[in-house]
Amino acid sequence: MTPIHTNSIALLIDADNAPAAKIEFILSELAAHGVVNIRRAYGNWTKPDLQRWIRVLHENSIQPIQSFDLVPGKNATDMALVIDAMDLLYTKKVNTFCLVSSDSDFTPLIQRLRADGKEVFGFGELKTPEPFIAACTRFIYLEEPKPAKPAAAKPKAGQTATETHAKNSHDLKGNAKLIKTLRTAVGASAEEDGWANLAAVGTRISNEGPFDHRTYGYKKLVDLFEAIDLFEVTREKHGTHTVISVRIAKVGGKKVNPKVTLLEVDDNDIPF
Repeated sequence: MTPIHTNSIALLIDADNAPAAKIEFILSELAAHGVVNIRRAYGNWTKPDLQRWIRVLHENSIQPIQSFDLVPGKNATDMALVIDAMDLLYTKKVNTFCLVSSDSDFTPLIQRLRADGKEVFGFGELKTPEPFIAACTRFIYLEEPKPAKPAAAKPKAGQTATETHAKNSHDLKGNAKLIKTLRTAVGASAEEDGWANLAAVGTRISNEGPFDHRTYGYKKLVDLFEAIDLFEVTREKHGTHTVISVRIAKVGGKKVNPKVTLLEVDDNDIPF
C-alpha cells in the first residue's frame, strides 16, 4: 500500500514571473512530495497582465495576495512574498516551501529557508538565473530546456538508430557539469566491485544539488545513465521486484554482476 504523505507544503507564487498555464503541472509534481496546504499567489491584481491567473486561482483554490505598486516602475510583490515566507517559517509547521518564480531576488530567501532545515522546490522558466537554481533543494523548469529531448531524437535521412543514439550520448558527454555530477555520485555510492545501487545514487545526487533528470529529456534517471556510454547499467529481476545498479564503465574491461544487497523496489515504484 502506498504510504500517505504528511509532509506539509507551502506554495508561494510570484505571479509576475510565472506562467499560469503551468499550475497543474506544478501541483501534480508537488503531490508526490506531500500536501500543499498553503497556496498563495502574489501580484498587483489590478494589472491586465495578471488576468490570465484569475481562472487558475479559482480552480485550484489559490489565495490571491494583493500587492499594489506603491512607486511607478516598482512593485511590492517580492517583499510581500518574502515577509509571508518568514512568517510561515516561524508560525506554521511547514516542511517544504515551493517558490514559483524566475527572479533571482528570492535567492537569499531560499538560502535562509534551507539554513533552517526546510526543503525548497523551485519552479521557473529557462531565464531563471543560476544562483536561484543552485540555492534550491530541487529546481524544475517550466519550459522545455534546450537542446530538446535527446532521447526522443529521430534519425535523419540515411542515419541509423545506433548512430542517433551515439550522437545523443556525445551531446550529453559534452556537458561537463552533468558528467561530473553523475560520476561523483556513482563513485561515492559504489561497492568494492564498482557497482552502485541506483536508488543510493539518486539520493546522493538529490542531496548534492537541484538536479532533475527530466531537464535532459529523460523520464527516469536510469534512462539518462543508459544514454551515456560512460556508464554501465544492469537490471536484476526478483519476482515483481527489480534491482538496478550502475557503475563507471571500464575501458576494455568485462562487466561483473552487481552485489544485490541494497534496496529492492517494485517496477512501478522506481522513481529513477
